Amino acid sequence: MTAKATETAQTAETAQTPETAQTASAAETARTASAAETGATHEIRPAAVEVHDVHKWYGTHHVLDGVELTVRPGEVTVILGPSGSGKSTLLRVINHLEKPEIGHVSLNGELIGVRRHGERLKELSERVILAQRGRIGFVFQNFNLFPHLTVLDNVAAAPVATGRLTKPEAQKLARDLLARVGLADKAAAYPRQLSGGQQQRVAIARALALRPGVILFDEPTSALDPELVGEVLAVIKDLAGSGTTLVIVTHEIGFAREIADRVVFMDEGRIVEQGPPAQVLDHPDNERTRDFLSKVL
Repeated sequence: MTAKATETAQTAETAQTPETAQTASAAETARTASAAETGATHEIRPAAVEVHDVHKWYGTHHVLDGVELTVRPGEVTVILGPSGSGKSTLLRVINHLEKPEIGHVSLNGELIGVRRHGERLKELSERVILAQRGRIGFVFQNFNLFPHLTVLDNVAAAPVATGRLTKPEAQKLARDLLARVGLADKAAAYPRQLSGGQQQRVAIARALALRPGVILFDEPTSALDPELVGEVLAVIKDLAGSGTTLVIVTHEIGFAREIADRVVFMDEGRIVEQGPPAQVLDHPDNERTRDFLSKVL
């Protein structure tokens, strides 16, 4: 299987466009700090994910309007908001499945999808972008598993295609990951033989197979029957407890309250409020946040 085939499974219907120049964000977040005055000796780690003044249009629709977001290593960030507020598009921009017209994204201090060329940003080659995406796991709403491959081969495919592991090594890793998500006995099954919850757990195992620095979840339970939601949320909760950096778009408010380090509320392409779950969910400052929560709680 080629790397391109594996990427097709991850991105579903995503298409890349020719190299384009982008306008750089006006303000670049500082990456280093001096410890001379404090005597501190520890290294300051860059943010896991930084979104800088990102704007995205679909035609005349301004779907992302100057989004600024910082996700720290090991942090669980939950993004809430009404349909059409730009939540899923923001995840796709972080993974460079969508290209912002203005602004940029960095992962651990490295620009994603672009490079600096003077005062502008230019698109990287497809090969480099694919390598960068290998460090950002993405779990989609509708699983996006290869229907013609077994569960084991779905999970093992990307490490083999990218040359990170041999096939025997990848299959051993896949078995370990399937055991982690409670599906060790389904290795030889095909996706059509699994429930929706089981397919989503396979998709999570597949996202983990490349050992990404951050995992993005785009409404991971929205396509599931209600009785299957809990098994997927339990796996995500386990990941959160292990210190994995997660960014989760969801409508599961109770789950957000339990798992999130920070809750972000989006409306009309903007982040209008963010903070600890107790603040945003119980004592929101923004009227739009209060109105939304009054309808879903």
